[in-house]
Amino acid sequence: MSLAAPMPASPQVPARCQRFLAFDYGLKRTGVASGNRLTGTATPQATIKAEGDARLVQIVARIQEWQPDALVVGVPYHPDGAAHENTARALKFARQLRGRSGLPVFEVDERYSTTEAHALGAKDADAASACIILEQFLRSLS
Repeated sequence: MSLAAPMPASPQVPARCQRFLAFDYGLKRTGVASGNRLTGTATPQATIKAEGDARLVQIVARIQEWQPDALVVGVPYHPDGAAHENTARALKFARQLRGRSGLPVFEVDERYSTTEAHALGAKDADAASACIILEQFLRSLS
C-alpha cells in the first residue's frame, strides 16, 4: 500500500496568482526559483543555506522581496510513488510556509528534479531543481 497522496494533475490555481516562488526543500540547503504564469518560465535564485528558524527567516525575506502571489514546494516521493522521510519533511515545510506567509502554497511531485538538474550540468543543483519544479507546476496550469 502506497502512502503517497495523489497529486492533482492540474491544480486549481486562481487566475490572480501570476507570480510564484518555488522551493526545493533540503535539510541543509533549500533551492529557490522565481517564475510567472505569463511566460511559464522560472529563474534560479540564490540557494538558502540554513536550517530551522534561520531558513524561515531568509524565506520570509525572499517573499517580502519578490512579492509572489503564491508559493510552490517540491515534495519528493520514491519512484513507485511511496512516501518517505523527506516527503513528510517537505509537507511540514509547506505547512510552515502557509502559516508564515499567508499565501497559497501548492505542492508538486518532484521526483527526479535533482537528478535532472545534475544531468543538465547545473552549477547550483538546488536552485536548478527549484526551477524544474516551478516550470513543471507552470506547465500544469495550461
